[in-house]
Amino acid sequence: MDPAAHQTLSYLRNLFEERGLRPKNKLGQNFLVDLNLLALLLRAAELTRDDVVLEVGSGTGGLTVRLLERAGGVVSVEVDSAFAALTDEAVSERRDRVVLFHADALKNKNELNPDVIRAIADLKRRTGAPHFKVVANLPYAVAVPVISNVLLSDLDAERLAVTVQWEIAERLTAEVCTKPYGALAVLTQSLADVTVVRRLPPAVFWPRPQVDSAIVLIRPDAAKRARVGDVHGFRHFLRDLYVHRRKNLRGALAAMPGGRFGKEEVDAKLAELGIEGTTRAEALDPEQHLRLCRAFV
Repeated sequence: MDPAAHQTLSYLRNLFEERGLRPKNKLGQNFLVDLNLLALLLRAAELTRDDVVLEVGSGTGGLTVRLLERAGGVVSVEVDSAFAALTDEAVSERRDRVVLFHADALKNKNELNPDVIRAIADLKRRTGAPHFKVVANLPYAVAVPVISNVLLSDLDAERLAVTVQWEIAERLTAEVCTKPYGALAVLTQSLADVTVVRRLPPAVFWPRPQVDSAIVLIRPDAAKRARVGDVHGFRHFLRDLYVHRRKNLRGALAAMPGGRFGKEEVDAKLAELGIEGTTRAEALDPEQHLRLCRAFV
């Protein structure tokens, strides 16, 4: 196994000292140094040679090497030039099955980098691997847009096995009428099944973050996606609805951009749906949100 795959605390400290590197907090550079938990992440991904994997946040290449040992191909993205160079060194002997990007994985908060999308499609063709997965220790700052945009894309991901900040894990898996429940929970649960594999304490990362993290498994469901239909329209509706989170449904729907519906029309439509206008959005389950979207878009 490549030395980079032994991403222990001592290995990273020695490597960073040799290269004169320091992790950047603003980029969410916290490295998972518990190899048992790294193995758990990989087990959750259930990789085979039939998979092309997207990794966002290559870091030192430790996870990248392990992905290449299991998957048919890997597209790995790293925004930091120093770490992109380390990953390049770690996978130098596997050029035929890996594509490295020194870039942002996102074009903007609503879109993945189109070059990354093209690279995934090209690598699937070259390797003959029919399936696509995401496996990553996601930098906190991009975790939500990466997850959301993968689910909304045409990449047809089979699963996402990722580490995220605990607060994000709570928002992804939140139940109706709980504080973390909102647009992210509704969107994700309307398109996929989401489970927390393991809660992770700060001590298993270096440098230690100030909060807990989690390994989360997201399994997109084709039947759920088909029921939603216009996934991008649903996302926009949820965003507009939850801008007015403190308002009841009557007020929030009447205040949505464009001013398409007056309060009387809102009341009539809600009555047809059997939903009280005094209810708040966070009291509705994902299916009710979908019905609401169809009535008001």
